[in-house]
Amino acid sequence: MVKNELVKRSPLRILEKSIHGEVGRGHIGVIAARKGTGKTACLVHIATDQLLQNKHVIHASFAERTDHIVSWYEDIFAEIAERRELDNAMEVHDELVKHRVIMNFVQSEIDVAQFIKSLQTMMKDGEFAADLIVVDGYDFEHGTPETLASIRSFAEEHGLAFWFSASIHRDDPRTDENGVPVLLSSYIDSISVLITLHAESDCVKLSLCKDHDRYVAEDLHLQLDPRSLLIAQDS
Repeated sequence: MVKNELVKRSPLRILEKSIHGEVGRGHIGVIAARKGTGKTACLVHIATDQLLQNKHVIHASFAERTDHIVSWYEDIFAEIAERRELDNAMEVHDELVKHRVIMNFVQSEIDVAQFIKSLQTMMKDGEFAADLIVVDGYDFEHGTPETLASIRSFAEEHGLAFWFSASIHRDDPRTDENGVPVLLSSYIDSISVLITLHAESDCVKLSLCKDHDRYVAEDLHLQLDPRSLLIAQDS
């Protein structure tokens, strides 16, 4: 299969249809779930899909361990290429790597101004014209709504799309009146799209909680493949 056809057949097109297009430049999407549910895999799959569309991606990680991130990209690309019998897979792989940058941060040692400046430096001095920034490992429990609002403003100013992961504590599954996890309630004004992951007996389901200006409780008919952790359409 050629790359364009692979992109066209990606289950992520179902996600885009559900939210009336992509998250969009100047907007923030968040994938929320308990630890170990597959949030990072979702982020990497979304990033890989964008890379396959010749977009440029910065992966900003606040996770304690970052050595696994490259492995995530390698494994998910390998799964996609094998399942779809991608033509010239190694050539495509090498091109994708050129369009991806991984940056590591320690949340306790950096404020939002420094974080944004680091991204700006990469884009300007590093001559890396990013389209999408994915952020994993950011601790919303110890963050502030003002931080996310500043990032949203930065996204709007530079025409960037952001996807974050958010870890929900297993002992606090509460949601507010709109179905938003309590952890994210104070952040929700800066979040355009909110997706939650729910572990079931044989898979992890994706549900849409917020779609830009509306709150919903919608099954996306997407799930994480229990073996590869690729996003797949419900069977």
